[in-house]
Amino acid sequence: MAHDEKHSAPNGQNGHDKGTGQDGRTLTTRQGHPLSDNQNLRTLGNRGPATLENYQFIEKISHFDRERIPERVVHARGAGAHGTFEAYGKVGDEDIAKYTRAKLFNTKGKETPVFVRFSTVGHGGHSPETLRDPRGFAVKFYTEDGNWDLVGNNLKVFFIRDAMKFPDLIHSQKPDPVYNRQSGERIFDFICNTPEAMHMVAFVFSPWGIPANYRQMQGSGVNTYKWVNAQGEAMLVKYHWEPMEGVKNLTQPEAEKIQAKNFNHATQDLYENIKKGNFPKWELRVQLMSDDEHPELDFDPLDDTKIWPEDQFPHLPVGMMTLNRNPENYFAEVEQVAFGTGVLVDGLDFSDDKMLQGRTFSYSDTQRYRVGPNYLQLPINAPKARVATNQRDGQMTYHVDAAPGQNLHTNYEPSSLNGLTEAKPAGPDHMPEYNGRLMRQKIDRENNFQQAGERYRLHEDWERDDLINNMSGALAGAAEVIQNKMIELCTNCDPDWGQRLREGIAKASKMMKDEEAVEEAEKMSHEAKPY
Repeated sequence: MAHDEKHSAPNGQNGHDKGTGQDGRTLTTRQGHPLSDNQNLRTLGNRGPATLENYQFIEKISHFDRERIPERVVHARGAGAHGTFEAYGKVGDEDIAKYTRAKLFNTKGKETPVFVRFSTVGHGGHSPETLRDPRGFAVKFYTEDGNWDLVGNNLKVFFIRDAMKFPDLIHSQKPDPVYNRQSGERIFDFICNTPEAMHMVAFVFSPWGIPANYRQMQGSGVNTYKWVNAQGEAMLVKYHWEPMEGVKNLTQPEAEKIQAKNFNHATQDLYENIKKGNFPKWELRVQLMSDDEHPELDFDPLDDTKIWPEDQFPHLPVGMMTLNRNPENYFAEVEQVAFGTGVLVDGLDFSDDKMLQGRTFSYSDTQRYRVGPNYLQLPINAPKARVATNQRDGQMTYHVDAAPGQNLHTNYEPSSLNGLTEAKPAGPDHMPEYNGRLMRQKIDRENNFQQAGERYRLHEDWERDDLINNMSGALAGAAEVIQNKMIELCTNCDPDWGQRLREGIAKASKMMKDEEAVEEAEKMSHEAKPY
């Protein structure tokens, strides 16, 4: 493909500016005016001063002053790519229509365009991709019924189960508000008072906390959703992405070696593999469970700090995702893409998961603040399905979401004046029944330690070694009360974990004191030398 074909003009422009005599690569202002001098201000004499009516300069510099939008509070560091999702038409060996009427799943070989954004969670936009952190795994499906966003992470679980605690969790992971540095003490101060986080700790502080790249990283919706069929019947569902190239993680020393030479390694790896035609693939698999409380389980199936056991709820394949096209502009696509856990299509629904309920407001509210009230009119976010709404105006309105032949004077509904009308239902609504008292309480089946201990025992020896080393190093400088609480929590998960952590903290603390003593001795020696 020739260079000019590969980078064709946007918005339907051809390669020639009609009426200007300019070719398609002529530099212009944002108003479309050809620029014959992009090097010099308009000045009184070539030494200046500059005049106020330097329109070309004012337009250029004022846009530059506004080039950045607010950084995401979480998931700021990201990479992304375009691709397709191909449905199998079945869930495992069964007809998928038995469980959901979502059209993107219902036909074997059906393809839906997607855009995927991978990210770290707690660190800033230019932070190294080797830092220990959960990884975001967000997929936007551009379906015939509008967009579906599947927003999750790479570890299947989360730190907390109630959205009320989310701001506190993130504050503990972020830099100290006084001296602007992250610290293990702050992180573990929150965790040691939040026992439900132990399952996530077993993942994050092991090699699973540093995926080797994005291509070899699992993904999960984490929260519990529902599938709804044509009869309005619902099943609980969890989503999982399994990389076809296998899973690969890094120990802390391996990550530090990479970081010394390249702090963009995962973004580079994704881009270069797609560029050379090595298209990464993930199979989408689901777990299904009847929509009730399941008292036979020792955990609540809506608890996002828990994994549904695969032997009881097998992973059933439903389709394959392939990423095959890199972004043409990072800002326009990867930075401005906006996801929300509430962006569901017909046949998909919410569960009563308390964390999901909170995320559903927060995610889309963040995009309205960060990108603007009309963020859904940006090409990367706009549905490929027809859009017709009565929402109007706001910053950066690009067009009116009107239907063909609609009376544009009528921006309300209902109306008898040729306005928009409601769609016919695709099927009966799912109508769960509720009977309970309104309250503020923890869930009944917390079971904070069992699955965390199982995860510790499932780790291979080298993964457990890395887990102990990473936790010990982060806790060595923490207050003794925090150290003791973490040892107690780890012991509750598995006695070996607690014992090894106690020994690891003692060893790391001694090394820290020895290093401080050497530094102090060198400092005193230097100060004693005559000049």
